[in-house]
Amino acid sequence: MYKDIITPLTKEKVAQLKAGDNLFITGTIYTARDAAHKRIYEAILKEEKIPFSLEDNILYYMGPSPARPGSVIGSAGPTTASRMDKYTPTLLNKGLGGMIGKGKRGKEVIRSIIQNKAVYLVAIGGAGALLSKCIKKSKVIAYGDLGTEAIHELYVEKLPVIVAIDSKGNNLYENR
Repeated sequence: MYKDIITPLTKEKVAQLKAGDNLFITGTIYTARDAAHKRIYEAILKEEKIPFSLEDNILYYMGPSPARPGSVIGSAGPTTASRMDKYTPTLLNKGLGGMIGKGKRGKEVIRSIIQNKAVYLVAIGGAGALLSKCIKKSKVIAYGDLGTEAIHELYVEKLPVIVAIDSKGNNLYENR
């Protein structure tokens, strides 16, 4: 059974999620991979403005492939989340509500998820073509020079994800 979540991902919504919950996300989310994370992180450290508000938003660790004619976006599968771990606590401290990726997270990130009452979600790796069908709108909003690693603002409908680490630290990767 799936729970429907409409963005923004508020603390109240996050508090109701438990590790293992299956979700359908509808609303605006943002993409960011390694290079974009580095730029956001550096801007935060320099107290510069970042391209969008992190508050109650979701970052999808995804770099889309080019869209085929008539499509909104190309393949849109998740990338390995641990590559973003060195930047994640800083982004969570700025209000990031959740992240979508694949794979385990480090101890510092898990502590920060708990401290900031956030959530880590996973999408099914290898299912990028299917996941792309949930993306109804896509536009590059920052760092266009990074190509596929640019930040995209996406509008998604019923994007399927699983709660891997909830706001209390319950962790699917450890609780098997």
